[in-house]
This record gives sequence, C-alpha cells and structure tokens, in this order.
Amino acid sequence: MRYLLFIGLLSLGSLLLPLHALALDRAPILVLGDSLSAAYRIAPESGWVALLDTRLKQDAQLSRPVINASISGETSYEGRMRLPALLAEHHPALVLVELGANDALRGQPLEGARDNLENIIKLSQASGAKVLLIGIEIPVNYGTRYRDGLRTMYRDLSAQFKLALLPFLLEGVALDPELMQDDGLHPRAVAEPRVLENVWTVLEPTLRAMSRK
Repeated sequence: MRYLLFIGLLSLGSLLLPLHALALDRAPILVLGDSLSAAYRIAPESGWVALLDTRLKQDAQLSRPVINASISGETSYEGRMRLPALLAEHHPALVLVELGANDALRGQPLEGARDNLENIIKLSQASGAKVLLIGIEIPVNYGTRYRDGLRTMYRDLSAQFKLALLPFLLEGVALDPELMQDDGLHPRAVAEPRVLENVWTVLEPTLRAMSRK
C-alpha cells in the first residue's frame, strides 16, 4: 500500500511540475510609468498599455497578464518608493520602466533621477524580473540641458545594466499636432496604437526570448 501511495504521489508531482513551470512562464508584465503610460485624459482602454494587454491575449505564445502601475505625475523617486510593494504583490517576469520626464519637467537634478532609476532596475533584477527601459524626451523649449541629459541617462543606464532600450516612447508622435493633446505633452487616443508599435519593436524580441527559455 505504501509503495502504491508513493507511486501515486510521484505521478501527481509529475503533473504539477509542468503546471508550476507554466505559471512561472506566465508571470506578468509590470508597467511602472507616469501619465504617458496611465492613459492621461483618454479612456483607459485606449492607452498603449491596455492595447498591449489586448495584443498579448491574442498571442498564445506570448500571452501573459499586464499590470499597469503607472500614475500620472509620477517622478522617478515616487516610482522607486512604490516598487518594492508592487514586486512583492505581482512577482513580475518583466518590468517596463517609463519614468524621468516629470523629474525634468519639475526642474529636478537628473543625477537624482538616474540614482532612482538605478535603484528601480536593481530592485527589479534582484526580484528575478527582466527590465525594459523606455526613454522620454521633453519639448525643446525646456532647453537642451534636460533633453540631452535624458537621452544620455537612458542610454548610459541601458549600457550599464545591459537592458533593452526604447530611446523615445513618442517617436513619430510628439511632433505631430494631430496626434498630440493641446498641452503638447500627451498623445491623443488616436496616437496610442503608434505608441504601442514603438514599444513593441523592443518588447517583442524580449518576450520571444523569454518564451524560449
């Protein structure tokens, strides 16, 4: 009887292991961003993060949940402070970090933003998650100091931590007044599919590499 019970437990374990592996494989994507990822002044389902969730649900190979933890007005420091709880709650496989623009718009030193982003990357990686860095640029009327500083910051962090980098989230969108809201900072709903395509160019190879492991 004990022998049969042992064999039964082994058989049950062999069934549970693939399910456990599948659960790990489908660990969520966490998006940690500001208003550009929080669907500012548009319907939440129109934002690029919601569109990403829809796209992934339609792809059996890449499908995994998407958790949008973005908050309008968020600075890199605020994101850094919220991240530990988010990691503990969601156990993401991948963290998309889209922060830094509000630091620049508020005139805060970019040295502080870089330190915060470094900590966000380290915390994410220590939890076992991969990180994809999404860069932001601000309008030229804010001066080249912040525009060039942001570009350099994202590029250097990408090289330092060997991260996939999208240099500019709003590439092909930011300079088109038909695609931008009146504030000149946030995309209209009609532009969000293009924003998603920008993210997808970097995200898809990352997800496919993860699915092969």
